[in-house]
Amino acid sequence: MNFVLDGDEDAAEQTPAEMLVGRNLRELRTKRGFSLRALAELSGLNVNTLSLVENGKSSPSVGTLQQLAQAMDVPIATFFETEQIEKRVVFTPADQRPLAAFGSTQMQNLGKDLTGKVVQPFVVTLQPGMGSGDRMIVHTGHEFIFCLEGSLQYRINQEEFNLKKGDSILFQAHIPHCWENKGDQVAQVLLILYPTDEREEPGGRHFSLDYLQKELSMKIAVITNDGKTISQHFGRAPYYLVLTIEEGEVTQREMRDKMGHNHFVAQHEEHDQAGVGHGMGEESHKKHANMAESISDCKAIICGGMGMGAYQSMQQFNIKPVVTDIRDIEEAVKAFIDGKLIDHTELLH
Repeated sequence: MNFVLDGDEDAAEQTPAEMLVGRNLRELRTKRGFSLRALAELSGLNVNTLSLVENGKSSPSVGTLQQLAQAMDVPIATFFETEQIEKRVVFTPADQRPLAAFGSTQMQNLGKDLTGKVVQPFVVTLQPGMGSGDRMIVHTGHEFIFCLEGSLQYRINQEEFNLKKGDSILFQAHIPHCWENKGDQVAQVLLILYPTDEREEPGGRHFSLDYLQKELSMKIAVITNDGKTISQHFGRAPYYLVLTIEEGEVTQREMRDKMGHNHFVAQHEEHDQAGVGHGMGEESHKKHANMAESISDCKAIICGGMGMGAYQSMQQFNIKPVVTDIRDIEEAVKAFIDGKLIDHTELLH
C-alpha cells in the first residue's frame, strides 16, 4: 500500500484505505476530546492537512501517520483497524497475525476481537537493547512469558530473571516489573496478559513510548488537601498543586481550586447505564471534564486514588493520570521526574 500524499486532492478518488484511516482518525480525535486545531498543534501538522485526511481526500504519508500516532500515543496500526466484531473463537493463521510496531519492536496480536479480552496473547519481537523502558510496569491480573528465540531479562521488583529459549515465567502483574533484550540477537517471546479488569489494556503499557520525561518544559498537577500530601480521593480533594518542571527541576508552584463532588450535589444523581460501570457514563464524563478544566495546561495528574471512569476521562483529555501509593508530594514528584513513579492501576475503583 502506498501512503504518498496526492498533490491533486480534487482529482483523487477515495480508496477504502483512505476512508478507513480518515474515519479512525476522526473517531480517535473525538474520543480524546481534541479539536482539529488542538491536534494540529500537538502533532505539528497543518489543520487543512488533517481535514483532508479525515474526509478521505488525501493519503497521509508514513511520516504524517507517525506524527499523529505519537501525538495521540497509539501505534500506527490503530489507523488501519477495521470495525471490531467480537468473537468467541479467534483463529489466527501464522501469516495473518495483526501487527503493530513500537519503534523497532513488533507485537503480533493473537487474540484480536476476542469477546471480553479476558486473555491478551501476543508474539513480541525485540531487537537487541530494546525493552519496556526504565519505568516499572504495574497492572492487574497475571503475566506469562515464554521465550521462543534469543534471550530476555525480566526484572520483577529487585530480582532479575534471564530467560533463554524454552524458559518461561509467570507472576502477579501488580508486582513492579520491566524487561529488556540484553543479548546480541533478536529475541521473540510469547506474552500472555490476564487482566482481572476487562476494561484495562495492559498490552500497550508494555510498549508505548513514554514521551513525557523527554519534554524540556511541562506542567503536572497533584491532587491534594493541604499542598504537602497527595490525596487518596480524586473526587473529594479541594485543590490541585500545579508544578512547572523545566529541564528536570521544579521551577514554579501554584495552588488551584478544584471542583469536587460537593459542587454537583444539586444535580440529579447519575443512574449508571446498563453494562456501563459506575462513573463511566456520559454524565460522569461531563463532571470529570469540569474537574479537569482548570488543569487543561497540564500533561499529567498524580493522585492517590480515583475511579476507572475518571482515569479514562483524564486520558481522553490528554492528561496522563498516575495513581501512586506515595503520600509525600516532594517524593512523588521526584520519582516522576526521574521516570520511576509507578502507576498503581490496582488502586483504581
